[in-house]
Amino acid sequence: MKYLHTMVRVTDVDKSLKFYCEGLGFKEVRRSNNDKGRYTLIFLSASGKDDGAMIELTYNWDPEPYGGGRNFGHLAIAVPNIYDTCKHLSEMGVTINRPPRDGNMAFVRSPDAISVEILQDGPALPQAEPWASMPNTGVW
Repeated sequence: MKYLHTMVRVTDVDKSLKFYCEGLGFKEVRRSNNDKGRYTLIFLSASGKDDGAMIELTYNWDPEPYGGGRNFGHLAIAVPNIYDTCKHLSEMGVTINRPPRDGNMAFVRSPDAISVEILQDGPALPQAEPWASMPNTGVW
């Protein structure tokens, strides 16, 4: 078996690419438009290569309202420094819904309310402010 991708419906391609690429570090590896079906598929990978599990952003040209976002679970990524990643996302205006108080795990949400779990790659970092005392915000 080979895990291929997770599909996430998006309502604003530019906002979503900013979140996933600029914010989280994914890279676009391919894109296709289907004129008959009226949708665009954008595949993102952590490596920048079409060589493993990817995120498939699906943009329907005639969008319908999408509810929830959390109902399928969440995406999870490992990062070299969870504090640096959360600081970067926060500076971009992304709410850190579950701060990395333990130096190991945080949650944020995409522009389409998809939960993303951010994990420290390797052992947890020592607890540090402002994260250690930061409360949860909203839902994730």
